[in-house]
Amino acid sequence: MLDDKTMVADTLMGINGELKSFGDMIAQTECAELKSKLKQFRNQCEMSQEELYQIARSKSYYVPAAKASEEDMKHVKDLFS
Repeated sequence: MLDDKTMVADTLMGINGELKSFGDMIAQTECAELKSKLKQFRNQCEMSQEELYQIARSKSYYVPAAKASEEDMKHVKDLFS
């Protein structure tokens, strides 16, 4: 039997996969109308993901990683400079 936490996690994983797919499709299409429609779908998907993420956080189903230190952020910035 699935509990709420598992269902939320599974749904978030599915949404994240959809977001990746939309990004791939948007980058590969030349049709402006299709690209626009895919961007609309992606934006709606992002809003759903954010809403579900906020619910997961409020119920402590998801605890984000600790914030990176200034040193870690500088290191990453230096890698891309």
